[in-house]
Amino acid sequence: MKKPPVRNRAKAQPKNAPKKIQKVPVAILISGRGSNMRALIEACARPDYPAEIVLVLSNRPDAPGLEVAEDAGLKTLVIDHKPFGTDREAHEREIDAALQASGAMLVVLAGYMRVLTPWLVKAWEDRMLNIHPSLLPAFPGLHTHEAALKAGAKEHGCTVHLVTSGVDEGPILGQASVPILDTDTPETLAARVLEQEHLLYPDVLEMICDVFAK
Repeated sequence: MKKPPVRNRAKAQPKNAPKKIQKVPVAILISGRGSNMRALIEACARPDYPAEIVLVLSNRPDAPGLEVAEDAGLKTLVIDHKPFGTDREAHEREIDAALQASGAMLVVLAGYMRVLTPWLVKAWEDRMLNIHPSLLPAFPGLHTHEAALKAGAKEHGCTVHLVTSGVDEGPILGQASVPILDTDTPETLAARVLEQEHLLYPDVLEMICDVFAK
């Protein structure tokens, strides 16, 4: 008796099996400890989160965040800015080449402490995100917590925005706020804002990736 022909069938998936989603490749730029990067790593580890981290790149060889990324099994790369001297664009061309090679579709700045040139901003226009520790447009630049307290503001917070040539001037994608307490110091206020940053950044990145995946 002849054996029945073998048919290739897709294995039936359990009814409650999580649906596979298309993940958008993302690169993260850091200069230090990568506190917000940790929150993004945790989010990207979820099977239902629409982003995957394909590269963590630092301009500082001693950035503690590199070890965090390596411990998470992520690819890391250092492109030190010091050998380039004042030629910021030459440094950024090396960064751009690495980003392109990684296959990243989005770039996320997570404590990247370099002012970007118009060249790199243009290369990643509408595809580069940053998080800033204030409720923009209030208090752009540095020392935002001290500035908010000095100004007598009633609330403070953080903003995720697209990166443009103007420092902290890009279109706002999301914000989170905290009340300013009478007992606040720059340190206590910064700590509460940072908690909100860790919640806001993954939420906004998820929203942007959902758009890219469509």
